Amino acid sequence: MPERRPFVRLPTDVYPVNYGLCLKPDLIDFTFEGKLEAVVEVTQATNQIVMNCADIDIITASFAPEGGEEINATGFNYQNEDEKVTLSFPSALQKGSGTLKIDFVGELNDKMKGFYRSKYATPAGEIRYAAVTQFEATDARRAFPCWDEPAIKATFDITLIVPKDRVALSNMNVIDRKPYPDDENLVEVKFATTPIMSTYLVAFVIGEYDFVESQSSDGVTVRVYTPIGKAEQGKFALEVATKTLPFYKDYFNVPYPLPKIDLIAIADFAAGAMENWGLVTYRETALLIDPKNSCSSSRQWVALVVGHELAHQWFGNLVTMEWWTHLWLNEGFASWIEYLCVDHCFPEYDIWTQFVSADYTRALDLDALDNSHPIEVNVGHPSEVDEIFDAISYSKGASVIRMLHNYIGDEDFRKGMNAYLLKFQHKNASTEDLWDCLEQASGKPIAAVMSSWTKQMGFPIIVVDQEQQGDDRILKISQKKFCASGPHNGEDCPSWMVPISICTSEDPACTKLKVLLDRPETSITLNNISPDQWVKINPGTVGFYRIQYSSSMLESLLPGIRDLTLQPVDRLGLQNDLFSLSRAGMISTVEVLKLMEAFVNEPNYTVWSDLSCNLGVLSSLLSHTDFHEEIQEFIRDLFTPIGLKLGWDSRQGEGHLDALLRGLVLGKLGKAGHKPTLEEARRRFKDHVEGKQILSADLRSPVYLTVLKHGDSTTLDTMLKLHKQADMQEEKNRIERVLGAISAPDLIQKVLNFALSEEVRPQDTVSVIGGVAGSSKHGRKAAWKFVKDNWEELHNRYQGGFLISRLIKLSVDGFAVDKMAAEVKSFFESHHAPAAERTVQQCCENILLNAAWLKRDADDIHQYLLQRKAPPV
Repeated sequence: MPERRPFVRLPTDVYPVNYGLCLKPDLIDFTFEGKLEAVVEVTQATNQIVMNCADIDIITASFAPEGGEEINATGFNYQNEDEKVTLSFPSALQKGSGTLKIDFVGELNDKMKGFYRSKYATPAGEIRYAAVTQFEATDARRAFPCWDEPAIKATFDITLIVPKDRVALSNMNVIDRKPYPDDENLVEVKFATTPIMSTYLVAFVIGEYDFVESQSSDGVTVRVYTPIGKAEQGKFALEVATKTLPFYKDYFNVPYPLPKIDLIAIADFAAGAMENWGLVTYRETALLIDPKNSCSSSRQWVALVVGHELAHQWFGNLVTMEWWTHLWLNEGFASWIEYLCVDHCFPEYDIWTQFVSADYTRALDLDALDNSHPIEVNVGHPSEVDEIFDAISYSKGASVIRMLHNYIGDEDFRKGMNAYLLKFQHKNASTEDLWDCLEQASGKPIAAVMSSWTKQMGFPIIVVDQEQQGDDRILKISQKKFCASGPHNGEDCPSWMVPISICTSEDPACTKLKVLLDRPETSITLNNISPDQWVKINPGTVGFYRIQYSSSMLESLLPGIRDLTLQPVDRLGLQNDLFSLSRAGMISTVEVLKLMEAFVNEPNYTVWSDLSCNLGVLSSLLSHTDFHEEIQEFIRDLFTPIGLKLGWDSRQGEGHLDALLRGLVLGKLGKAGHKPTLEEARRRFKDHVEGKQILSADLRSPVYLTVLKHGDSTTLDTMLKLHKQADMQEEKNRIERVLGAISAPDLIQKVLNFALSEEVRPQDTVSVIGGVAGSSKHGRKAAWKFVKDNWEELHNRYQGGFLISRLIKLSVDGFAVDKMAAEVKSFFESHHAPAAERTVQQCCENILLNAAWLKRDADDIHQYLLQRKAPPV
């Protein structure tokens, strides 16, 4: 691997106060011209200015001290590897204020970063391009030379010179729009001065859009910009945004600081969305909702993403992390509060239970690996920043903030947040600054508790045993690091400050006792508990740890699953912990299969969703054996009763969660080859395609998946036709995600080729390939071969970026043979992907863990599945 020079931050002898920036993009030749006039402060005399700059050519540069003569730069020295340029001047620039002028040109690239072009079709079908931006983390330097570090804040005056029939947007409101003197087809659009802010939050968009508009109750103008002719599809996000702004204003007790906020759907977009101050950019599927063609899970996704990005307007934009090491605080916080916000707007979503299955358990799985990383990572070179946009920063970050919020209590938490935002507004802060404010508000040792969760990777497994003494229950509790390969038994075992809550069967929803476990082990006495009561640790599944109960304690908890006296989130947590203990070899997988059968009366969507996920993992693991069909039968048996209860059609008075559950269950039954489900899916699919009876949006994914899984080339062709005809990106994505379910090898190849075709947006190629890899044993092999064969094109397409990590993870995570780990490792040794190094290590580790799991438990699982079916003797 090539040695990198040590990374150095920019020198501080010159810093910007205000950027006057004028850009003129050419949407035909894909270039742009730029003029920068920056007011800068020279803090010590120097004859050079070092700035960030990437893929930009500087034509002229000069410096004029306040009231003095203009000095022309005599040289521009580009350090491409470091994405810097050094401007040299013939004499020293003296201390004080001055104006730096730079004329430059750049390209509107197709890499979804910096100032880039995005392809769209007009309603008449003509292909056109918009010019849009994505600067986080380190790509503002591709649009203009700048001090591209989050702590170097300045104000911005932006002017865009654009075709007069296009919409031009930036962070602030338009203050002037006049004809451009040199060309009557162009206009000059001038925007108001921004507040003091970081470069990564600057944004501009030039394209063709419609919009819907509203005002929040506190007087902020909110607009949602959509593709032409689709304004209607912006209404749901508009409603969420107008409800959310006042919610945050109230929660933080700080008003939204800009006069307007725009939310806009961008056709080609690598992330889900980006929180640029006052101009939030989204993938179309994270913003647009069509009452007829959008499913319930899409509405929920849009609500969460809008909640997430709007939270950043305060937490991130108003107060910004000092350096990328603290990125997790931005993202973890926004990933936590998006749920608080959606819970406020849509209480019927039961969104906090969903948090546990969507974020909390995902983070536990990743963080149990030896190749995880601490929440706080020292970051240097830009390519290392991309790597930490992962489930640790987002999901573990959100989970530990949820644990912290629970530990402090809402009132003190809000007090501390408000103090933090007021103290650091328009400035930069570090993680410690937030802990200080929360510590002062709550009087609890926040920094000490939290640093054990942010500065060391991993989490503990809490081992619990109990004995009854008269009317008291004595609990013995100890902690050690949990590893995906089994408990950590080394000498120097890390430990955590663990907030532990305990409830009993007397009131399963209410915490009876809270303690802070700040040592390896302790004993706790619970008074007045009769021998027949059960005791549960971590009610609400809030603490970020796994639990291993003694067998008698576990026995007493299991009936709480059957009779539903345990809360849904705790039924989910119990099952998830045991599943993960079985993968780590601490209990037999058969124990978990027996537990899963106890969920036969389960009514809760999220509990089923988590169960379904784990069964998917098991099914994928057992596809490496010759008894894959037996696990399908197990899945059919488990899901049939709930499937019968729900039926195919929604009933009067059903809600959001019923729709999600029906889709989940029918998809699971259909995929596992449940005959009646397959027949009904085929019948409804035929009616849908013929236009007799259009499928409701919530049934489309399960039906498409089912008919493809058991379909032939005609089925695939029909799906590809539906894809071509689909007007909504959501429908295209829905189809792209399930295409991989087709089983014939030649058709799998056809789907993989389709993934790289013009028909699929660049950011969505990843989910088509991932769908193939996740669907079958053959798909897995074919997808990995395809990624290797097309590596150059794929790597070039995502240029580092986190999509490359996602692609690798989706393609290889399902293997379960030791030699595959070696193959993956050696492929990436000769095909270097700096932004995905850690992902590659995690995948290799997962493959070895799968192989060990299979060796250990396959025979027992097989025996169990066989004898389950044997007639009783």
